[in-house]
Amino acid sequence: MIKKIKQTNSEKILLAFIIMLGIGFFGSFTIIKNKCLFVKNYNPEKLKFKKPENIAILNAPCGNVIIELNPNIAPNSVKRFKKLINSGEYNNIAFHRVIKNVLVQAGDLEYGHKDNLNYSYIGTGKSGYGTIKSELDKPYDFKKGTVALSRTNEKNTEDSQFFILLKDAPLFEGEYSPLGKVIYGLDVLKKVKYSDKVEYVLRPDFINSFKMLK
Repeated sequence: MIKKIKQTNSEKILLAFIIMLGIGFFGSFTIIKNKCLFVKNYNPEKLKFKKPENIAILNAPCGNVIIELNPNIAPNSVKRFKKLINSGEYNNIAFHRVIKNVLVQAGDLEYGHKDNLNYSYIGTGKSGYGTIKSELDKPYDFKKGTVALSRTNEKNTEDSQFFILLKDAPLFEGEYSPLGKVIYGLDVLKKVKYSDKVEYVLRPDFINSFKMLK
């Protein structure tokens, strides 16, 4: 008959430590793997807005980014932006330029589509609707969450590309046409894939969908 060997207190403590270590390891692995774990996803249907006709919802890998557009500041820029949103042309477009904790940029409709990604030219693509004039006359605070049209080094070259600030950038005032600001979900953008070495991202994250609330 085989006698059962009782564990000593030290062995019990060691076993418990090993089990806890294993739980901690697998828990940490899950957290690292799921970058969206602690990011709140806002449901626009459960929120109230003063001007719902100016609310746009950008859905990214970690959830919704809710943007309040301001047509009073840059009417032509907002008109172009709404047109591209309503036509669904921003869907499946890459966040091709991301600077950690500074900004994310997307909107290259020509070279940034998920099904036709062109790393050689991304960031230079156009919409096919032509450029519009810069709208820089009215004062606007370029604080964290600001959404604005990007352009080339020349003014009056705005088209479809846009950026969203992850930190204040007061020097941008008078340089870029502002569209509005993120009012919910800025943390979603902080989880967009970036590179520590370059601004342009290899195998980038994409906009899942972009639509107006109304």
